[in-house]
Amino acid sequence: MVRILLVDDNQLVRRSLRKLLEQHDEWRVCGEASNGREAVTTFQKLRPDVILLDFKMPEMNGLEAAREITHQANVPILLVTMFLSDQLAQEARKAGAQGACPKERVSCVVNAVEAVLRRETYFPTQNAA
Repeated sequence: MVRILLVDDNQLVRRSLRKLLEQHDEWRVCGEASNGREAVTTFQKLRPDVILLDFKMPEMNGLEAAREITHQANVPILLVTMFLSDQLAQEARKAGAQGACPKERVSCVVNAVEAVLRRETYFPTQNAA
C-alpha cells in the first residue's frame, strides 16, 4: 500500500485529490496538512511514501517545506500548483521535488505519482515541445 500525504491550504482541493488518488486500489492518503510547517511535522509523524505539496500556502510555502523534508529523508515530493511555470519547476527540482503538476490538469497527478514511485521525475512543463 502506497501512503500519500496531501498538503494544500484549500480543503476542497485536498478532498478532490484524495478522491482522485484513492481510485487507485493500492494508494491511500495517510494524512493531510494545510500549510508547509504542518506538512513537515505531519511528514515526521507519518513517514508517507509520497508527498503532494501545494506551492503557495501560509506559514511556509511548498518549496520551503520540500527543502526541509528532503533534509530529513529521501521521499518523493510532487509540487501540485496553480502557478506552475518552467521557472517554478526548476525551483521545485532544486528544492528536492521529483515532479510538478498544474492543478488545472489533475489527471497528470496520477501519472506523476506513478513516475515518482518508479524513481523517475515528472516535470511536464520541462518536457513540452
